[in-house]
Amino acid sequence: MRTLFLAAALLSGTAASAQLRPDQAAFRGLYKELIETNTTVSAGSCTLAAERMATRLKAAGFGDADIKLFNGPMDRPQDGGLVATLAGKDAKSKAILLLAHIDVVEAKRADWERDPFTLIEEGGWFYGRGTSDDKAQAAIFTDTLIRLKAAGKPLKRTLKLALTCGEESPAVFNGAEWLVKEHKDWIDAEFALNEGGIGVSDDKGNPLKLAFQAGEKVYQDFRLEARNPGGHSSQPRPDNAIYQLTAGLNRLAATEFPVQFTDASRAYFTAMASQMGGEVGAAMLAMLANPADAAANAIVSRDPNWHSMLRTTCVATRLDAGHANNALAQRASANINCRMFPGDSLEKVRGQIIAAVADPGLMLITDAEVSPTPPPPPLTPAIYDPAVALAKKHFPGVPLLPTMVTGATDGRFLSAGGIPTYGVPGMVADKTLNNVHGLNERISVTNLYTTRDYLFDLINAYAAN
Repeated sequence: MRTLFLAAALLSGTAASAQLRPDQAAFRGLYKELIETNTTVSAGSCTLAAERMATRLKAAGFGDADIKLFNGPMDRPQDGGLVATLAGKDAKSKAILLLAHIDVVEAKRADWERDPFTLIEEGGWFYGRGTSDDKAQAAIFTDTLIRLKAAGKPLKRTLKLALTCGEESPAVFNGAEWLVKEHKDWIDAEFALNEGGIGVSDDKGNPLKLAFQAGEKVYQDFRLEARNPGGHSSQPRPDNAIYQLTAGLNRLAATEFPVQFTDASRAYFTAMASQMGGEVGAAMLAMLANPADAAANAIVSRDPNWHSMLRTTCVATRLDAGHANNALAQRASANINCRMFPGDSLEKVRGQIIAAVADPGLMLITDAEVSPTPPPPPLTPAIYDPAVALAKKHFPGVPLLPTMVTGATDGRFLSAGGIPTYGVPGMVADKTLNNVHGLNERISVTNLYTTRDYLFDLINAYAAN
């Protein structure tokens, strides 16, 4: 029965593929090649994926001088990527950068219903690791440069494409960060387009809302630690490292960081207030007028997503204490994971945590990997208006809202390096987030092709002005 089911699914996918436009069929082949190139940190190679995309670019007419292939560090040459350039007509206009990561989260074949590294089209969905995050956008951006090269009509602005590794495992190596630090000239641009503009779909992948991301929170870990001489557990002492730590954590848990707005989140909550109406809509308007309105904050922050969008959040995620069951702990520590509001400095958040735990005997140690803390990019009409206009064409009747994501992407490295980075719309996710990072990751076939057309037009609009 399983064999018959899979055969029927494959035949269904073949039938759907036969109905594609020629340009869509070419895109599907590129997308399939990316999905079926394993780029996990354990067993894959981003370098191989980059080389395969370079081969496609060269076949479209890009010269060797237009493509820069690079490897990862000496101990991980497989963590490479590429930068490709499509020259524009106006040398005085700064370039636009298209950024996408080609590495993916681990995927064990034994856990998946389908081979995670085989592109399978079934029931209106593409299944496979990276189908959503982020090889869909990597394929669209690569395909866009190929289509523009084939058209033979240079746009006003130069377009640059960066396919990088390490977004999913930045502690190992991060290609976007490396490019900013070591080869800024390769990718320098007036602004960059990236992942992060993820809208909302129903359970069939039909878009309900689109999102334009202008700002993302910053990931940062701290360690809160109590130390003590310890001793024999038969003779407890009043100063106990575990109790001291937990008391500080309880005070941190009871602390709310202040409400803040970016251009994007202010526009988002303004639009949502109109959509929601009632008590919630009124509370949103009250907070926009006065971010310190505690009663309005209590109403809006019932939603965990809105709560996180409005402020820096810091939460204990791991505990480590003691060295023996029959001994008083000499050390007790907790990992504090913060998602810092765009523009909040490390020093500011450190100070807020120290004030919250209110115990000078507790040490707050900054994680060795310090994230950059760039301000959010400006949501200007030149950036936002074309996205809105084209959304009406490609996604009629679907609202587009600006947003600030509560996670983090490689855009933080570009923004910190002076390249404002935006998460472009088009992609949508259902309530499971399309199983991104989980089992049986998928993306709506129809939405992928529509987003491809939308982004092609949007990139053209930006590059023409």
